[in-house]
Amino acid sequence: MSLRFYDTRARSVRDFAPLREGRVSLYLCGATVQAAPHIGHIRSGVNFDILRRWLTYLGYEVTFCRNVTDIDDKILNIASDEGVEWWAVSERNQRAFTWAYDVLGCLPPSVEPRATGHIPEMIELMGRLIDKGHAYPAGDGSGDVYFDVLSFPRYGELSNQRVDQMRGAGDTDDERAKRDPRDFALWKGARPGEPSWDTPWGRGRPGWHLECSAMSTKYLGPTFDIHGGGVDLLFPHHENELAQSNAAGDGFARYWLHNGMLTMSGEKMSKSLGNSLLIPDLVRRVRPVELRYYLAQAQYRSVIDFSEEALQEAASAFQRVEGFLTRAVEIAGTVAPAAQVPTEFAAALNDDLNVSQGLATLHGQVREGNAALTEGAKEQAARCAANVRAMLGVLGLDPLAHPWVDSRETGLREVVDALVSVALEQRQAARARKDYAAADAIRDQLTQAGIVVEDTPHGPRWELRRN
Repeated sequence: MSLRFYDTRARSVRDFAPLREGRVSLYLCGATVQAAPHIGHIRSGVNFDILRRWLTYLGYEVTFCRNVTDIDDKILNIASDEGVEWWAVSERNQRAFTWAYDVLGCLPPSVEPRATGHIPEMIELMGRLIDKGHAYPAGDGSGDVYFDVLSFPRYGELSNQRVDQMRGAGDTDDERAKRDPRDFALWKGARPGEPSWDTPWGRGRPGWHLECSAMSTKYLGPTFDIHGGGVDLLFPHHENELAQSNAAGDGFARYWLHNGMLTMSGEKMSKSLGNSLLIPDLVRRVRPVELRYYLAQAQYRSVIDFSEEALQEAASAFQRVEGFLTRAVEIAGTVAPAAQVPTEFAAALNDDLNVSQGLATLHGQVREGNAALTEGAKEQAARCAANVRAMLGVLGLDPLAHPWVDSRETGLREVVDALVSVALEQRQAARARKDYAAADAIRDQLTQAGIVVEDTPHGPRWELRRN
């Protein structure tokens, strides 16, 4: 099966053909760093990290650009409320986002541009739009610059809306300078106490939509392959990006991919609703790799309604996979990932990145491998383990690979293994002399220390108890 994606613009599944053979250009709308990230923010990062990994597995050279919006109204308001500089708010929250991406095993982007570092590109884009009659400076001398929505007949095609049914953009306090309430701000004129930059039309700061068009085309070219982001960004943000870029003469994105929302009790997760789940809190309740599994297990376009029960179920499901790999390595020896993933798994991911279907294949291999271990069929178990590692590698979930294997933890495990082995030998000796009370006492002591002992046909084995 060829690689296919659901393209939001076409409203259908399309075969993927890159602009340049063997290369893929991918842009993801990254964080607006007004606050620390919650699980809803990071879902997008995990979904598109898997897309990037799959494209790389297929042999493409991927250039992945994920931006940072480091200035906007909310950032300025928070800075004012806290009595700090706006850049201090942006910086601390960008660090929090970077930590969250890293802790969940997301590969770093090829480039991660900040909006405030690309003012010249934004000024150049505004100039092109004004010259073509698609944008205009406000006539009140404020320094505002607006995109003329009615000058672009295809406005609304991405989100499948009609202009005559749209409300005003609502992105400025004073709309008197707009020709039409639906026109959106490319540039916001300077206000006292706010950061501003010089332009031919007056000092000010960039509008949100302008930033992404300028940054994506700078690093990926005027036409690039894939634009990604959450479905909540479809309108107005992505609609406005597409309109201003096409109006300026750029081909812009050839495929539009949108991940579904992560809700809580059916409501969009947001700070204002008080239902945010921050990443540092979540990774104290489950391991980071288990949280990644939870976010990855659903097809990227589906809605995930968060619950603690579902999170713990996902953690348990991953632990079953991890447990099989641990037993397989103990019995069969070192197992490297297979050179290729199973055909069924590849077909699932080629079908609009259907990870949920791919995981069905993965868990099937785990069941087959466990049965092989029970029967003592080491070679078959090793083949299953190799397939499982290959699939997990594509998903960024292989517990035997970076970043989930740490050399320091490996060294510590060797020490613990030696100590536990002594206790297990004492337990076996007690059982041999039929002193079952002593054997049970040793096992209970290990359990209290967080070490789970399992008696197998090949002898006792242990592992650390998971939350």
